[in-house]
Amino acid sequence: MSLSNEQVGRIARLARLEISASEIDATRNKLDGIFELIEQMQAVDTTGVAPMSHPQELATRLRTDTVTESDRRAAFQATAPQTEAGLYLVPKVIE
Repeated sequence: MSLSNEQVGRIARLARLEISASEIDATRNKLDGIFELIEQMQAVDTTGVAPMSHPQELATRLRTDTVTESDRRAAFQATAPQTEAGLYLVPKVIE
């Protein structure tokens, strides 16, 4: 797929990029190269290849789920202006 200079100018306008007339040819060549690479990648047969979330086999390091702090809800709520049933009461802000 090859782009015209008008198409490159339109793409630049849509992307809010200012490309001078001298830069249009170089930009068109770069975009054409990208489209050629995409065509090559689409031509590869990928049937039977499972999608991967990451290109490398990485194991997630997990830590034990242990409580490291004590329950201080009562102490925190003692300083709150209003609480009810363990919840903080706040003024209504949406009518």
